[in-house]
Amino acid sequence: MEGVRHRTVPVNGISMHLWYSWRHQIAGLASRGYRAVAPDLRGYGDTEAPASPAAYSVLHLVGDVVALIDSLGQDKKQINLSIYSGVRGWARLGAIVAWNLCLFRPDRVKALVNLSVPFRYYYSDRKPVESMRALFGDKYYICKFQEPGAAEAEFSQLGTRFIMRKFLADSKPDPNHVSEFQGSGSPSGDELPLPPWLSEEDIHYYASKFEKSGFTGGLNYYRSMDFRVKQCQHLVIHWQELGADSTVGGVTGKGAYHVHGGDLDLVYHMPGVQEYIHKGGFQRDVPFLQDVVVMESVGHFINQERGPEVSDHIYNFIKKFQP
Repeated sequence: MEGVRHRTVPVNGISMHLWYSWRHQIAGLASRGYRAVAPDLRGYGDTEAPASPAAYSVLHLVGDVVALIDSLGQDKKQINLSIYSGVRGWARLGAIVAWNLCLFRPDRVKALVNLSVPFRYYYSDRKPVESMRALFGDKYYICKFQEPGAAEAEFSQLGTRFIMRKFLADSKPDPNHVSEFQGSGSPSGDELPLPPWLSEEDIHYYASKFEKSGFTGGLNYYRSMDFRVKQCQHLVIHWQELGADSTVGGVTGKGAYHVHGGDLDLVYHMPGVQEYIHKGGFQRDVPFLQDVVVMESVGHFINQERGPEVSDHIYNFIKKFQP
């Protein structure tokens, strides 16, 4: 893409690569005079992928982003940082990292536009994976991903190109749908038609990256989920003991803006999500939340499905914070 500079930078003990799935927003924001930075998170794309789930804690993930900002040598006011997890099928991970950046390091954030996944503090003492298993069963994809090596072996048998095509092109707003793709369909995936926003070139690009790095890095986000949630709970308890604000009002006291997929978005149809977003829970946990946009007739991959429209939402919000 013209005007895009690829870089690999050393941050927090790993090498982090910058770009691809936010390519539409990079172009849209750069054309308006912004410097846009889109990192592949650890475990994805051309960024290093540590093999141990322990290397995907909140402190590692937030630390990567803070170190990246430092490495750019720019003041936070001059950077539009798009946090992304490599393939939009798992981009909810990038959204969660962005919320956690605001929770752990509000001093490094001026304002936030987040996509698809709302911040949601986990109040239960029950481990998240146990809760998901009770709600959706053992075959739910997050539960199936817990056993090291099992999903990797199944993905290898089915083929990387098939996995990418099935994840990206066969999107349904059913939480159990993601669990059903494994072991189904054509081994090549060629029979599944692509939506207008997704090209064969895109599929090839994504598949080539996972063929190079494997799936373990991405799967480790799910395998470390219980530990990351516990880290966030401990931080909030510590802040409460100190009498400090324990909400994501940490979005710098400036503002947060959330753009959500609508009737075709998997996350929007998770149990309790719509009630949380629209009936006060989201606003309670993110006091400086200024607006929530729910896009119609669009699925989970909104920054690619509606590239120009999402770029406009980002620009129209962040320009409010420019001097």
